[in-house]
Amino acid sequence: MRMNRRRFLRTASAGILSTVGLPSILYARKDQPRPNILLIMADDMGYSDIGCYGGEINTPNLDNLAQNGMRFTQFYNCAKCSPTRATLLTGQYDQAVGTNDMRYGATFAEVLRPAGYRTIISGKWHQKPLPTTRGFDRYFGLADGCCNYFNPGTVARPGEGPPGRKQPAPRRWAIEGKAIMGYVPQDKSFYTTDAFADYAVQRLEQYKNEANPILLYLPFTAPHYPLHAWPEDIAKYRGKYKIGWDELRKRRYNRQIEIGMFDPKFPCAPRDEKVPAWDSLTDTQKDEQDLKMAVYAAMIDRMDRAIGRVIAKLKEIGRWQNTLTLFLSDNGGCAETPDTTPDIPPGPVESYRAVGPTWANASNTPYRKYKSSDYEGGNHTPFIAYWPAVIKPGQITDQVAHLIDIMPTFMEIAGADYPDEIDGKKLKKPVGKSLLPVFRGEKRKPHDVLYWQFGQAKAVRKGDLKLVKFGDAPWELYDLVQDRTEMNNIAAKHPDKVRVLTGLWEQWWENSRSKI
Repeated sequence: MRMNRRRFLRTASAGILSTVGLPSILYARKDQPRPNILLIMADDMGYSDIGCYGGEINTPNLDNLAQNGMRFTQFYNCAKCSPTRATLLTGQYDQAVGTNDMRYGATFAEVLRPAGYRTIISGKWHQKPLPTTRGFDRYFGLADGCCNYFNPGTVARPGEGPPGRKQPAPRRWAIEGKAIMGYVPQDKSFYTTDAFADYAVQRLEQYKNEANPILLYLPFTAPHYPLHAWPEDIAKYRGKYKIGWDELRKRRYNRQIEIGMFDPKFPCAPRDEKVPAWDSLTDTQKDEQDLKMAVYAAMIDRMDRAIGRVIAKLKEIGRWQNTLTLFLSDNGGCAETPDTTPDIPPGPVESYRAVGPTWANASNTPYRKYKSSDYEGGNHTPFIAYWPAVIKPGQITDQVAHLIDIMPTFMEIAGADYPDEIDGKKLKKPVGKSLLPVFRGEKRKPHDVLYWQFGQAKAVRKGDLKLVKFGDAPWELYDLVQDRTEMNNIAAKHPDKVRVLTGLWEQWWENSRSKI
């Protein structure tokens, strides 16, 4: 009788969904309702920026989640904004489902809503169809890639200069199902990070008395450029980064070892070749660079406080103890330098600046390279999981996991099925593996192979071997169990392994782009 009712509710609420295929394993018992889900994602944040991963930035809310939950040391994203989102949302590699439209995949909202979840998103979407057409009940946020934090529009507000911009064309914003090209909030206290948390808190209040579990997807734009922060937040960090990126990287590396997040047998990768020695800068240059990093740190600090407000609301409405909370970043620290306002210092609405490779190199401590590459510094993310009912406090796991695992995890804990088609269009099924065994403290059967591709970047990992390539350069091979920071390219010593892994990548690349 219970199964019949569940199928009826799924069919009635989905309408257009046809479910087949993957079995559901309902985590919840009769005396324990299915958990709420809070999925939080930072944008362009490096591996070591938050306190519980070795950083000096004040992130007490994330640190508390880590202390009372689980941290992963080998969790992978797709090294770029839009591919990460398509993969995260569908549980399938973005190349297979459509990097910008997910046309061959169902989102986790389209899977969980038919299973009885209230589905909400507040923040950055970065896909062509709006969230309200892809399974989400409610939406507020940036439907585009990046925007001005204080004024996402193109028109200056009274008393302010023109909002700093990367490009003349307006960014797409959306409120519920309505897209707005050139959103200009009239309230001058508007700041995207705060606004996303405000909307999330409002929706939690609105639906607090519903029996349905809640899925809240909270993808912040912070700390993606432009470097915008409130003056009082910047002041907390001003002057602290005059130690320079060389010393900062050293301190973060030592802190990672101290807190058990990195094995001291592996060296920290050296300063990137794009980055000059800190001591080679003039005092004026050092001050300018200190300001950049102070604004960047302020953005992460503000994001952590926004997360704290959402957590406080979940506690207030009595849902916190039965909420699975996940936190990650969409890619590594960003080396891009779209400084379109070079004469305006970072911070205010009129500016548009970025940290660039110098501080991004420190953000990715102890790894090499940046966003848009598939070295560990590009596709590696901090990943925190908190769930009082399941996860024992203070765990650190080195089990390898990937964004593709999020969808299967949600399906298992929700007792949800994946649709075979939507609107008559057949879908590609998720390829990940549920993280529930890891959360329970068990050893999960590892992935056989993991793949990456974006632009000129390519990679494949099988076991402890990782093959990496960028542009026209030859493939590089690293043994991550012996060389965690990718310092020793062993491709020349193992051409047979290079051939095998190259063949795997090429086969995946061909199959991933095939239509159904």
